Amino acid sequence: MSTKDRLEELGIELPPIVPASYTYVPFKKIDRLIFISGQVPRLSDSSFLTGKVGLDCSFDEAREAARLCGKHLLSVARSVTGSLDDIEFMKVFGMVNAVPDFRDHARVMEGCSQLLVEVLGDRGRHARSAVGMGSLPANVRVEIEAVIAIVN
Repeated sequence: MSTKDRLEELGIELPPIVPASYTYVPFKKIDRLIFISGQVPRLSDSSFLTGKVGLDCSFDEAREAARLCGKHLLSVARSVTGSLDDIEFMKVFGMVNAVPDFRDHARVMEGCSQLLVEVLGDRGRHARSAVGMGSLPANVRVEIEAVIAIVN
């Protein structure tokens, strides 16, 4: 089954690509590697899912934000290759906007990781880091970047 068909079967619609706001680019490609800039949980109306986990954002809300970031990662990847059928996620780095005593950063990041595996199967499995941050741009709940390989 193609990844496009898999997305349809799961009822997942990927968001449009958002142009970079500053002097960075959404991705860099070298040989068969794609480095995707940090993706934030942006909604279709251009607003963000905001809040600090443990203060004004629940664990479940943060996990859903991570899932949305995963959708943005997939959108950028598709914009580079034209299809998600020939990519494999190598590394995901997640930053969680959280209070100092929050301990479940890795579980928040499962929102993204599980999405990637749902959509791509084993090609969605990846190495991962999950860290807590005192703040993130625009007070977003999560920001996630990735390294992807083109496998075919």
